[in-house]
Amino acid sequence: MTNKYLSWTLFTLLLVILLVAASLLSLTIGEASISLTDIPSLLQQKESMEYFILTQIRLPRIVLAFAVGGALSLAGAILQGIFRNPLVEPYTLGISGGAALGVAFVIVLGFHLTIGMFMLPLAGFAGAMTTILIVGVLGFLRGGTDINKMLLIGVMISFVASSAMMFLMSITTSENLHGIVFWIMGSLDEPNKMLIQITLYSALAGLLFSYLFARPLNALLLGQEKAAHLGINSKTTIRLLFITASLLTGICVSVAGVIGFVGLVIPHLIRLIAGSDYRFLLIGSFLGGGLFLILSDIVARTIISPNELPIGVITGIAGGILFIIVLNQSRNKKRHGI
Repeated sequence: MTNKYLSWTLFTLLLVILLVAASLLSLTIGEASISLTDIPSLLQQKESMEYFILTQIRLPRIVLAFAVGGALSLAGAILQGIFRNPLVEPYTLGISGGAALGVAFVIVLGFHLTIGMFMLPLAGFAGAMTTILIVGVLGFLRGGTDINKMLLIGVMISFVASSAMMFLMSITTSENLHGIVFWIMGSLDEPNKMLIQITLYSALAGLLFSYLFARPLNALLLGQEKAAHLGINSKTTIRLLFITASLLTGICVSVAGVIGFVGLVIPHLIRLIAGSDYRFLLIGSFLGGGLFLILSDIVARTIISPNELPIGVITGIAGGILFIIVLNQSRNKKRHGI
């Protein structure tokens, strides 16, 4: 047991070190290259262009990438635990589809032009919350907690929302179409610092709250009935964790758009390295998700510089390749009885 705690501590420390290193790398790399040793002096020169780039562009992106990546990965780890399904991720339940439909609806009607750009995050969050409400209400009917039914409802809502969004895209102008597609592919270029702060505080609060349920999540891996025999209130635990994961996902999607594979791949990778104990898996997934999205943002900003790729493209490609590798490693471990 002592060795396990020691390995968790060392791995957490490694993730923190890598996270700091990736953040510093993100500060220095870009269209305007900045030396790491010059950063302390540049932060004193408030009138310089480098100060503006560091404090108004790159640092907010790093904070948002950490918050969104950590929250999505944390939500994925939670949902995989309560559904006991390794293929469940934050977007499986139709949350991204509902958010995308809300944003598409606002863009087509032009509300973001008359009311303001703040309308897009609100529309995305409203769409995500509508989906969560439908899935939750139908899944929790009559006091029950049918997780399989919830999963199927979420998948069907995702298909319906996707079809409705394609209908809106087919009848709107090319300018609106470009805005919808750009939002769907995800972006960390968020100028509103209040939204970034809300996302960061929500992600940290979600981590602290979910960690209170680390032991119930471990028990749920055995099934709801066995968890109940261990004194776990399965229904209450599943409902609270479902709401937590859904809120985290809704906030992330409304601010950064649809950024896939983070909530699917990172929990799998952490689980493969450090095991399935949620006392570490929650923290490891949070740190790993933040690290993965910061590195993905670096690639998105630099691979075709001075242009920038949507970060969802990078996470999709890198996440897909990484997921195949993770699955292959898991199969090899099982084959050799590890």
